[in-house]
Amino acid sequence: MIFLPDMMNRRVFVGALATQALATQMPAADEPVLDLHQHTNYAGRTDEELIRHQREMGVTKTVLLPAGSKYGLAVRAGGNDTVLALARQYPAQFVFFANELPDLPETKAVLEQYLKLGAIGIGEQKFPVQADSKQIDLLAEIARDYSVPILMHFESEHYNLGFEDFHKVLERHPQVNFIGHAQTWWGNIDKNHLQATMKPTGKVTPGGITDRLLSDYPNMFGDMSAGSGLNALLRDEGHATAFMKRHRDKLIYGSDCDDRDATKPTCQGRNTLAAIRRLAPDKATERKILWENGNRLLKLR
Repeated sequence: MIFLPDMMNRRVFVGALATQALATQMPAADEPVLDLHQHTNYAGRTDEELIRHQREMGVTKTVLLPAGSKYGLAVRAGGNDTVLALARQYPAQFVFFANELPDLPETKAVLEQYLKLGAIGIGEQKFPVQADSKQIDLLAEIARDYSVPILMHFESEHYNLGFEDFHKVLERHPQVNFIGHAQTWWGNIDKNHLQATMKPTGKVTPGGITDRLLSDYPNMFGDMSAGSGLNALLRDEGHATAFMKRHRDKLIYGSDCDDRDATKPTCQGRNTLAAIRRLAPDKATERKILWENGNRLLKLR
């Protein structure tokens, strides 16, 4: 017989049992899938719904990215404590990053606190600072000391500004791995991209900033998540196949969707998975993107 403490709400207790049951149903796939980009409490989604969503997509391991204390994700997703709690409860299914605004007096202390508690990366960095700045240098120094990567949200006129100068950061910090993500990152696969355009369409001319960063810098990787990643695949499918072949060792699947039901045809994470599997130039490239690259970069077991 289980006795509940007087202060424990029965509904919370029952919900926790249901969440635990879902987690134990996560299949050990013959072909494992790493999801580099998910959030707790995303647009109000519960842990139970997140676990079910990841299971329905066939994801083996999920990286949980917390919000900072304000800006960016703070109004839509959970913070450091929420990702730590879920990853500790289900370590076979979840790992987590640490996050905070890079320009606060307490930034270093907050990030180091959670890195010491087991965070395996920093991000998602989604804050209104210059991409080439002393604030990003601080993050890089912390990441170097803890041997973890940094995931960057590049969005023109909003977050990590001045994308065209980010190569300077890569050059100053060759020992630190960075992962690019979001609208400006994926728009710049195209040499002719206009920075103010958030959802570009049409054929892609190779040689954009993103293409060059992935080619020229060993410490630059790409997160294929969100609507921007899916759009980059679908806007020019011939280019997508060539791009995946060219950067087969640098690209990592992520979902970054707040969907509750991954069985629906509108689920963004499911559609990105399907696009990668359909457009990858060969099976070996698909496996690299869906598992091997992230496994290597994050040093997963």
